[in-house]
Amino acid sequence: MSKIQASMAGNLWKIVVQEGDQVESGQDVVILESMKMEIPIAAETSGTVKKLLKAEGDFVDEGEDLMELE
Repeated sequence: MSKIQASMAGNLWKIVVQEGDQVESGQDVVILESMKMEIPIAAETSGTVKKLLKAEGDFVDEGEDLMELE
């Protein structure tokens, strides 16, 4: 199991995938909003989204877990 983490602090503007979705390495899975910029976060490995750990609108810190892949 691997986890996708926030690369910087910001608001979780949009979650692009849902639990159960297949994702490929390099695929954007969430978009953070920080300082009026949209920052896409991509999966580092391929897998299935097991669990979303945050919801749209949540504030996240750098390094915080956003979702689990299996």
